Amino acid sequence: MYLEIRKPDGSIDTRELKPGIYSIGSDRDNPISLAGSGVAGRHAILSLRAGACWIEDLNSPGGTLIGGLAVHGRGEVLQGLDIRIGRNTLVLSQERRPPLSVPPTPAPQPAPSPAPKPPPVVPAPPDLAAAQNNSPRLDRIARDERSLQRKQAIKQQIQRELLERMDVKRLSASQVEDGELHRRVLSTVETIVREVTPRLPAGLDPQSLIKEIYDEATGLGPLEDLLADGDVSEIMVNGPSSIYVERGGRIELTDRVFLDEKSVMAIIERIVSPLGRRIDESQPYVDARLRDGSRVNAIIHPLSLIGPCITIRKFSRIPFTDEDFLHKNTWTVAMRDFLKACVEGRKNIVVSGGTGSGKTTLLNVLSSFLPEDERIITIEDAAELRLKQPHVVSLEARPANIEGKGAITIRDLVRNALRMRPDRIVVGECRSGEALDMLQAMNTGHDGSLTTIHANAPRDVISRLETLVLMSGMDLPVRAIREQIASAVDLIVHESRFSDGSRRVTNITEIVGLEGDRTTMQDIFVFEQTGVTSEGKIVGRFTPTGSVPTFLEEMRSKGVVVDQGLFDPRH
Repeated sequence: MYLEIRKPDGSIDTRELKPGIYSIGSDRDNPISLAGSGVAGRHAILSLRAGACWIEDLNSPGGTLIGGLAVHGRGEVLQGLDIRIGRNTLVLSQERRPPLSVPPTPAPQPAPSPAPKPPPVVPAPPDLAAAQNNSPRLDRIARDERSLQRKQAIKQQIQRELLERMDVKRLSASQVEDGELHRRVLSTVETIVREVTPRLPAGLDPQSLIKEIYDEATGLGPLEDLLADGDVSEIMVNGPSSIYVERGGRIELTDRVFLDEKSVMAIIERIVSPLGRRIDESQPYVDARLRDGSRVNAIIHPLSLIGPCITIRKFSRIPFTDEDFLHKNTWTVAMRDFLKACVEGRKNIVVSGGTGSGKTTLLNVLSSFLPEDERIITIEDAAELRLKQPHVVSLEARPANIEGKGAITIRDLVRNALRMRPDRIVVGECRSGEALDMLQAMNTGHDGSLTTIHANAPRDVISRLETLVLMSGMDLPVRAIREQIASAVDLIVHESRFSDGSRRVTNITEIVGLEGDRTTMQDIFVFEQTGVTSEGKIVGRFTPTGSVPTFLEEMRSKGVVVDQGLFDPRH
């Protein structure tokens, strides 16, 4: 690296620096000795190593500026950005540059009184693009990378300036309303950016800079635009510099990045703190939700080796309806009408599928078929269901506090719900011992209950339920568990996610009963894949198997009539 020093008298000194640590100051024994007012004897430390350069201010009276903004502690130095120490300007570059014609600076005059702190100024960097074009070693990718690094450095400096002018965290914890806090932050950010606009690098839009810094300070930073994008269904943050999204069932890398790991941690804290949850080294992962109901999982060091990771499962501002499922080819009219009749006829239904197959969305659509004159109690780990019926009680599990106490599990809530005079119980997901309590409820007069479970096929639901019941701690024989399942569960609705990102109800399966030690089942509707198009789209058809559910007469006695023509495979 080459260091160019522009001195107060107008002279320029250029020297070559090898990787290492250099002290800067007015004392003669400093490797980089600077003269002039405002330079302390030991002013700063310059650390130079392959691929990175840092400068640390040693609490000097005059301070150290990078790109016109003060360095607090240690700051990264990018090529082309000026380092200001006293009346000296230092510039690092990879190549020796020809001497510049700089007019002499007049001798400093003694100041009668200390001047107020000058506004932050970001001087325009030299035209690095031209220099890079002259170097065969640097291509367009390298130029884009340097441009991004320069922008990130400017954002970091402006954020530090924002923290100096107003303590956002303290104001957030005080009685200041959200609207007033956001107004103050936006006004301050606009003021800072307005002051540095004349010296911003070419191509950097001040308005986009204001929005990015404002989102970092008050919202979810680079995730804000992704959350507002209706085509994005999932957001995956893999450390500060890698953000993926799912669009149309396909995963793609975005150009969004965080400033650093601290920025990602600040976003996680902003999500979990209002919910009374925590994340730290003793509890390095957490489940939470956003205000719109989107589900969030975060995991940090030491469990995550690539930095803090965030996964956000977005939910549409307008919940999916059965008509949306028809348009998306998730099911057919016959399947919809049959499931609607089963919900109205108080059949116990388990929705199954793999991770990301759409179980919760399907459960929400099935819940919309529940009658409005019934008392519905929903139980979830993180509240996601959005029912439109007027008489709905939503219960949410609670994790343990910082002392490891006070946890309320889904199993606790299922037991409590039985004392709340429910007509219907909807459990977001059975994943542990609550499966036993759910089966007990289905078998003791709480017909028409709904839940979801992770499984790869309808047959796997049975063995999965058996395993979950055993996790309850009850020493029950397998035969008794299977009898409970066969008696309690009427239908399994299995949903799958295909390679093209589409989601379909692949099986509607009835549990008929128990023959010996084996649970007997019959498929009512299935999805048969017939091929794949040249664009990778799955081709197939929904078809009834011809099997007629055994509980149609029971439903008819309750006043729910199902057209048997729905089950004719010729239709």
